[in-house]
Amino acid sequence: MIRDYQAIGCTWFLRGHQRKIPTYGQHKGVKLIGTLDYETGRTICTEEGVYDAAAFLRFLERTLREYPTGKIVMVLDNARIHHAKLIQSFLEENARRLALIFLPPYSPQLNLMEGVWKWLKGSVINNVFFDHVQKIKQSVRGFLAYVNERPLEVIDRLCVRM
Repeated sequence: MIRDYQAIGCTWFLRGHQRKIPTYGQHKGVKLIGTLDYETGRTICTEEGVYDAAAFLRFLERTLREYPTGKIVMVLDNARIHHAKLIQSFLEENARRLALIFLPPYSPQLNLMEGVWKWLKGSVINNVFFDHVQKIKQSVRGFLAYVNERPLEVIDRLCVRM
């Protein structure tokens, strides 16, 4: 989740004069579900109002539509929604096309999509005041468009070339 009360990231300021980022006192944000195609550098992201099993199921359905042929292997963390009963029948029905592989607990460094989220926060979110959640959404969408226009940069930054 990209929150509206952002941290100060790496930045320069005079000694004793730490940079302050205002906040408007509401805890809103942008909830994203995303995946990164290791071979092409393409990302697929969906913005959701609620991050739950139904949202994850919609994301899996979208991923299959985006890649209409071939086998998809999706590497995931162990979030509860990734194991929800709601998605089990969908996974069984699509077992020939979709396989989920779960990372060990507490290993975000192995998840390529975590690299995209870190890049997003460092590039357009940290050290910036957004006076409305819509402005956060606009910045996030701009970043995702930038990333999808430059798949080789994504691969160079986050993946190992074969």
